[in-house]
Amino acid sequence: MASKGGTGVVRVPEMEKLSLEQLKALKEQSDLEVNLLQDSLNNIRTATVRLEMASNALHDLSLRPQGKKMLVPLTASLYVPGTLDDADKVLVDVGTGYFIEKTMAEGKDYCERKINLLKSNYEQLIEVASKKKSIADEAGVVLQAKLRQVAPTT
Repeated sequence: MASKGGTGVVRVPEMEKLSLEQLKALKEQSDLEVNLLQDSLNNIRTATVRLEMASNALHDLSLRPQGKKMLVPLTASLYVPGTLDDADKVLVDVGTGYFIEKTMAEGKDYCERKINLLKSNYEQLIEVASKKKSIADEAGVVLQAKLRQVAPTT
C-alpha cells in the first residue's frame, strides 16, 4: 500500500497510531466509499448491458429489408406497429433528451466506443474499490485489536 501522502491510503502502522474514534471514522468513511463505488460499478454494468443490447439491435435492424413490418418500441413495455423505411439512418440518444441522426455504421461505432469507455472506467473503478475495501478491512482489524486491548480482562 502507498503511504498517506498523495493517495489518501493509510498504512497499518499509521492506523495503529490513530485513536479509537479516528479508526472508527476511517472505517466508516472507507465502508461508505466502498458502497458508493459498488453502486457506480453496478450503474456502469447496467449501462454497458444496455449499450450492448442497442448495438445488437442495430445489427439486427441492418439485416431487415426496407418496407419490413415490425413492432416499434415507444417505451420498455409499449410497442406500436410500424414499417421500416430506411435502415441506414438511425437516431442515437446522446443523453438529456438529445438525439443525433447517424448512419448505421456510425451508430454501431458510437455504441462500441461507449462500451469500450465504460469497460475501461469499470476496470479503473474495480482497482479503486479493492484498495478502499482493503483499507476498510485493515482499519477493522486494527480497531478490533485496539478494542481487545482496551476491554477489561475478566
